[in-house]
Amino acid sequence: MTVELAVVPVAGRGTRLLPLTKSQPKEMLPVGRKPVVQYVIEELTRCGLTKVLFVTGPGKTAIENHFDIDGELIAHLRETGKEELLEELAFERENVEYFYTRQRRQLGLGHAVLCAAPVVGGQPFAVALGDSIIGLQAQSQVVRRMVEVFESRRADAVIAFEAVPRDEVVHYGIAAPRGPVAEVFELADLVEKPAVDQAPSHWAVAARYVFSSAIFDCLRQTKPGKADEIQLTDAVRLLIRQGGKVLGVPLPSGERRFDIGNFASYFEAFAAFALADAQDGLALREHLKRMLCD
Repeated sequence: MTVELAVVPVAGRGTRLLPLTKSQPKEMLPVGRKPVVQYVIEELTRCGLTKVLFVTGPGKTAIENHFDIDGELIAHLRETGKEELLEELAFERENVEYFYTRQRRQLGLGHAVLCAAPVVGGQPFAVALGDSIIGLQAQSQVVRRMVEVFESRRADAVIAFEAVPRDEVVHYGIAAPRGPVAEVFELADLVEKPAVDQAPSHWAVAARYVFSSAIFDCLRQTKPGKADEIQLTDAVRLLIRQGGKVLGVPLPSGERRFDIGNFASYFEAFAAFALADAQDGLALREHLKRMLCD
């Protein structure tokens, strides 16, 4: 069965980005010319996925509005002679079906994925975190590669990984490879935020997954941990222990994850995308040079 559906969790409150996120979703924060979540959806559609299920929460209606077709805005642009701006709304016309369900309580990423179970049913699906962009301008094809690996190797899960500095492993889920890390490698375990001296590798989960529906049974068996949250990492560990085939795919060389999780990473992402902008990036670069030299 081919993978057509992506689950995109967007229910988090984004408290590390207050006050920006007091009245708008962190997934709608601008990075360069687009909101974060638009890059995520454009990445998924480039990789061949045609259905997106958002797992939302309170205060997330701006996401639904953003992906609706806005007939009034289109008419306004035409009536005022601004037809050239219609190209900026091309994402509305992508061949994508959107669905929405709610995470009624903030009980962690694993719980958010489990909230998708009634809609997903028994089909395989991708998971893409709505606050993480993969690759500059979201040109990554890693999800397409993950789907190919999932289908060709009859895996139960495929997870994207990014190499991080050893002193940063404490912030991520870290792979314990069963053998050497290659273009595709099997996981013996997955460790959530290990101490530096206990980390089994420096390969961190990179916010993209492909799962069979078997993950739902593992999530139902996973007990809440810290802050009463159900961790997706714990469910993946259970899947491995129950004999499931869980594979890792490293991000391609030169490709990185932009995590819009705190101000430092948000500023870095905005700067990288703005400097790469085809229209205004060069002028911005020259302006920054003058600022830094003053």
